[in-house]
Amino acid sequence: MNPDLIDELKRKVAIGKFELSQHATEQMADRQISLSEIYEAVCYGSIIEDNPNDKYWPSCLLFGQTNDGRKLHVLCSYPTRQLVKVITLYEPDPNEWLEGHTRRT
Repeated sequence: MNPDLIDELKRKVAIGKFELSQHATEQMADRQISLSEIYEAVCYGSIIEDNPNDKYWPSCLLFGQTNDGRKLHVLCSYPTRQLVKVITLYEPDPNEWLEGHTRRT
């Protein structure tokens, strides 16, 4: 994994250079996740899965926490696009994730 990947993702999200997929928009509404929580999760998060050969474009799964301690997973495109695409986001299920929600069971 490129060590600069997370830094560039964080930089782009911090300055608002990202867009939400329709699915991510629906997930935000269904799960009551705010834009500020996306910023926090990405900007203070880390990459837990790297998918350079994903179907549509390279992507990665980030794990981060909001300022209020809410744990989130954010799947997004690599920052090689003009805008980072947030594909989906959710609170990780503790029954499916180990080690602080960073490794699948």
